Amino acid sequence: MSQQCAVILAGGEGTRMRSQKPKTLSMVLEKPMLQWVLDALKESGIDRICIVTGYKHECIDAYIKTLPYPLETVFQSERLGTGHAVMTAKDFLQKNGGGDVVVLNGDAPFINGETIRDAYALHKKKQSSATVISANVDDPSGYGRIIRDNHTGALRAVVEQKDTDGKTALIREVNSGAYWFHIDALLEVLGDITTNNNAREYYLPDALKLLLQKGKTVQAFTAPCADAVLGANDPQQLAELNRLAEKKYGSLHV
Repeated sequence: MSQQCAVILAGGEGTRMRSQKPKTLSMVLEKPMLQWVLDALKESGIDRICIVTGYKHECIDAYIKTLPYPLETVFQSERLGTGHAVMTAKDFLQKNGGGDVVVLNGDAPFINGETIRDAYALHKKKQSSATVISANVDDPSGYGRIIRDNHTGALRAVVEQKDTDGKTALIREVNSGAYWFHIDALLEVLGDITTNNNAREYYLPDALKLLLQKGKTVQAFTAPCADAVLGANDPQQLAELNRLAEKKYGSLHV
């Protein structure tokens, strides 16, 4: 997979974690969540990786120095949303122009190499400018909703939780926060993302909307396992991730 690269979003503070380290360094089966994501990328054959850091960035920088392979980092001085985080990595994207980039959350440890590869296969088959990885969940609360055409099933929009109405709030197909983009197409719209939303943040899913408005092909790949969307925002959710990981994988040898 020589034409691919990755951007990992790892700048979140995770205030509810009550921890002195970045949320992405919280442990799941004795391994930082960030490392789970890195391992998934390595499994899928992607070596060119940029990590967007923020809160306690020096902790992530120190951790990266212990790894046996090179990684790039960029510092997001203000946390103004996922779109802004990717804007911070613009130089990295420009260096890899002409290829494709997968954007992943650094605190979603159950994304795996197979899902990344299969989503990319759809992305290339459909010659998409963007492909969002989705999942069907029992409780969609807190996630952006995938809006599809009632007749064709084609992706129409991704609506953030804070912007849902009564009808869209009932949709159970949700955005995992992972995406494939053709880099040139992403760069074409990245600067046009605005903060015209309830949270006053730059939403990365707005890139999908802008691409659709330009008549570009945008797809949704449904992950076979809903675990792909799972993350942790507080100690209870982290404990649940550990319970689930132990059930899925048993003890982990790192």
